[in-house]
Amino acid sequence: MTGKAFYPGSFDPFTLGHRDVLRAALRLSETVVVAIGRHSSKAGMLSHDERRELIEASLTAEEVSRIEVVTFDDLATEAAVRHGCTTMVRGLRDGTDLNYEMQLAGMNGQLRPEVQTVFVPSTPATRHITATLVRQVAAMGGNVAPFVPEPVAQRLVAQHKKI
Repeated sequence: MTGKAFYPGSFDPFTLGHRDVLRAALRLSETVVVAIGRHSSKAGMLSHDERRELIEASLTAEEVSRIEVVTFDDLATEAAVRHGCTTMVRGLRDGTDLNYEMQLAGMNGQLRPEVQTVFVPSTPATRHITATLVRQVAAMGGNVAPFVPEPVAQRLVAQHKKI
C-alpha cells in the first residue's frame, strides 16, 4: 500500500495503542492523515489543538514529517476523500472491536467504495488500552504513564492537578 491513509479517531487522549496503529499505518503508507473527529455533543477532555500537539510530540521527527493532523466533523469517508486518501486505517483490540469495525467498514464501503478499510491488530502490550479507561484513571488521580506516551502523561497529570 502506498499513497495516503486516513486514520480517524477522537484521540482523547492519544494512547500507546493509537501510536502503535499509527506506526503500522506509516509502514504501509507514505503519508497518514491523522483525523481528529469533532463531535458537537461530546465535550472532550483535551482540546483539538492539544490533541494535535500531543500526537506530534509523541512521535519521532521522521514520523511527524509523514503525517498530517486534521480535524473533521462530517462522515469519515467524506473527510478521507477530501484529504486525498484511498485507505482508511482502523485498529482492532479484540473480537468486540472486529464486529463493530466490520459493520462500519461495510457501511463506509457502500458510502465510498473507493476508500478501502484496512484493519491493524493491536499489539499484545497495548490491547487492553482504551482512551475511555485512560480518561477515567486520569480523573481519579491514577498513574496513566503505562498507557500513554510521555508527553500525554505529563499533560494529563498537569491538567488533573488543576481540578
